[in-house]
Amino acid sequence: MAEVEIGIGKGGRRAYALEDVVIVPSRRARDPQDVSTSWEIDAYRFELPIMAAAMDSVSSPAFVIAMGRLGGLGVLNLEGLWCRYDDPEPLLAELADTPAAQATAKLQQVYAAAPVREDLIRARIAEVKAAGVTVAAALTPQRTVEFHKAVLDAGVDLFVIQGTVVSAEYKSSRVEPLNLKQFIADLDAPVIVGGVASFSTALHCMRTGAAGVLVGVGPGSSDTTRSVLGVGVPMATALADAAGARMRYLDESGGRYVHVIADGGMRTGGDMAKAIACGADAVMLGMPLAHAAEAPGAGWHWGNEVFHAELPRGARVATPAVGTLEQVLLGPSARSDGAGNLVGALRRAMAVTGYESVKHFQKAELMVAPAR
Repeated sequence: MAEVEIGIGKGGRRAYALEDVVIVPSRRARDPQDVSTSWEIDAYRFELPIMAAAMDSVSSPAFVIAMGRLGGLGVLNLEGLWCRYDDPEPLLAELADTPAAQATAKLQQVYAAAPVREDLIRARIAEVKAAGVTVAAALTPQRTVEFHKAVLDAGVDLFVIQGTVVSAEYKSSRVEPLNLKQFIADLDAPVIVGGVASFSTALHCMRTGAAGVLVGVGPGSSDTTRSVLGVGVPMATALADAAGARMRYLDESGGRYVHVIADGGMRTGGDMAKAIACGADAVMLGMPLAHAAEAPGAGWHWGNEVFHAELPRGARVATPAVGTLEQVLLGPSARSDGAGNLVGALRRAMAVTGYESVKHFQKAELMVAPAR
């Protein structure tokens, strides 16, 4: 990849966001009903290549169950309100009524007022498990050692270790860092780690034994990590790099396939399609699902960095209802902006380009067409 000159003594790679690329139609087309959007990770198969992000404005236990029944995968936020309070519903209503100027301070207050409770972690996982759907649950690397036993004992199916940026090697003079390779080797449940945003970091995380890597810096539409920290990688390039790392690891491991999951910054079915064409096996969505009538944010969406006690990154974003969760995912939709029937849009994109499965769709031709 050629570098461009930023100035004397400094260069950088040119990188592309999803809005900078388009999918090229092919000579062959298919009936959208003949296209499969299913994907598998470890022993688990899902009809929809969509994960609901581990954010309190999206993934309540009830929402996770609904996602599972529709063919997707919801991820419980084990450091969120449902694992801090017996009944967070009144607090969510209070947060929804908080004026915008006071929203960040109110979020900080609500999350700081109650600690994460092990009994609630067990109870929330048990609630989803009792509904008969696949249970995925997320902790940050900082809390993983503290709570992982409770998570595994409760019977989680997929363990997600997720932060703004996750690396395979973490240095600290104050705390004992989480050794991902050793930790994952000792677990019975498959692990998904992220976010990563480069070839080398993705490859290192794959070498830890992870079943999947989340690609993206921060939670996307509600995040301001690039503004606050100056850190970020445009998603199309990040996904292409991670897909390249997957191929390298597939070769060096003798055939072990690690799934690449696009996480953040996608708003429409077209964004989903482009993420998969860039190399993703599935996508993790926050804001698009927060538009569902069943979303617990009650018209608002926020990420896990928004309420950071020392350096909040992000904002509470308005998400007026688009329709029910089923309409957002599967239609029908009366909208022409791509916010409804996300899977229908993906099916049609695959059909127009002639690809019958998600894995085949990763081979779609792309062109660079910068947004005007």
